[in-house]
Amino acid sequence: MRMRSCSWVASILLLFAFSTSTWAVKYSDVLLLGQVAEPQSLDPQVATAANDSRILVNIYEGLVRNGDGSLSLEPSLAQSWTVSDDGKIYTFKLRENVKFHDGSDFNAQAVKFTFERMLDSTHPYYHTGPFPLSFFFSAIDKIETPNNQTVVFQLKEPFAPFLSNLATPAGLIVSPSAVKQYDKNFSRHPSGTGPFKFTEWIANQRVVVAANENYWDTRPSLNYVVFRPITDANTRIAEILSGGIDAMVEVPADNVPLFAGDKRFRLYEATGPHVWYGMLNTSLPPFDDVRVRQAVNFAVNKDNIVKYILQGSADVSEGPIPSAFDWAFDEETTAYPYDPEKARALIKAAGAEGQKIVFYVTEGGSGMLDPIPMATAIQADLKAVGLVVEIQTFEWNTYLSKVNSGLQQAHMAEMAWMTNDPDTLPFLTLHSGSWPDKGGFNSGYYSNKELDALLDKARVSNDLAERAQLYRQVQKIVHRDAPWLFVANWKQNAVASERISHFKLQPNFNLLLKDVRKD
Repeated sequence: MRMRSCSWVASILLLFAFSTSTWAVKYSDVLLLGQVAEPQSLDPQVATAANDSRILVNIYEGLVRNGDGSLSLEPSLAQSWTVSDDGKIYTFKLRENVKFHDGSDFNAQAVKFTFERMLDSTHPYYHTGPFPLSFFFSAIDKIETPNNQTVVFQLKEPFAPFLSNLATPAGLIVSPSAVKQYDKNFSRHPSGTGPFKFTEWIANQRVVVAANENYWDTRPSLNYVVFRPITDANTRIAEILSGGIDAMVEVPADNVPLFAGDKRFRLYEATGPHVWYGMLNTSLPPFDDVRVRQAVNFAVNKDNIVKYILQGSADVSEGPIPSAFDWAFDEETTAYPYDPEKARALIKAAGAEGQKIVFYVTEGGSGMLDPIPMATAIQADLKAVGLVVEIQTFEWNTYLSKVNSGLQQAHMAEMAWMTNDPDTLPFLTLHSGSWPDKGGFNSGYYSNKELDALLDKARVSNDLAERAQLYRQVQKIVHRDAPWLFVANWKQNAVASERISHFKLQPNFNLLLKDVRKD
């Protein structure tokens, strides 16, 4: 009871602190959510991190969305759609009488504006980018709007992941009026059609969203959600134990048993398509030699990382396509075994003994698990086989800016991805057309023409069985070439106060808060 009382007082003080007007708000109307980092952007076409997406999907909506608890697709702002027999024309019928938070109309022209802004370099608001995930929609040739409630996408060629990509945060529809009003500052003044509307963003303190009273579907149960960036894991734990926050995502593995055994809290766990890996810079020695890249995979004891650092909250990774995509996963490709003797032999054969490795490591971030302890374990294992690893740590958004631009000064970097299609991760991070200077995330400069051809073919096939067979070949090639240190697939988690109900983790790692209640 004492905890609840303190939490109530803290929340009321917080609400008055971040408002210049008097709010008649009850504690039960507000959800205080602890996140792992400061958002990068609240522009859905600019943001790339799941940390940002958890906010974005409550402010904005797309034409389609993943079903609750599923990676299947269902209508959202589009009531229905059809696909031409040749797989090149997608026609969407839109919902009527939907408004953006700024009061402007949602219509076909808003959809056209959203996608052309990030795809057309001559668009008057293209400069509000960069749009790092515009790759998702590069197959679009032309967008037509026969009327206010109809949008037609004509593709250059069949593109199998198109609908899945529309369901990602990069496919969320923005208000053209707001973009025109705020220009490059739109990310600080977001306007969508979602169940919550943006209220304020105080850097390193909070992002606040309020219930959208004019939402086209049922109104949210909560009046406000406060997203608090709390980078330090121990601080997040202290905050939820003291009542300073109601819920937190990405519970450190060491603390999972604490909440599992405490009746004041509910622990949530769910599997999803997550990959945590060490990106290897194939453009610099020693990782320009496949023998050294394979050696790193033999040298690191992934089982120990999963068992002792991650406390069983993840599985050892086999490659770039996680087993959550069971239809595309290659069961014949198994994880590299821990074999330090083989690693030493490969390193010696490559003449790489004593090579210095600069390893970029983040202090924390979305999906990054326990990045510093994991890096330290990797450093020790590589030292044992003859590689000298220097760890350089950075704050999350600084880290992203250094890594996403390409590993020009580093040999190795941590990274984690959560995706909703098996195409996304290998294409954006391993295809030679996805090097950073081409707008992708292949920051290790890996290149394999055979792999490129497989990924290109999988994208244009509408035959699921054929796509599955192609992705299994992708898995085999990447495993052999070892452009990454394959480490772990995380089982996502969160914890919330017992007062919170209808809280649920989604397979795509988003949080849908419209139906969440607080007693």
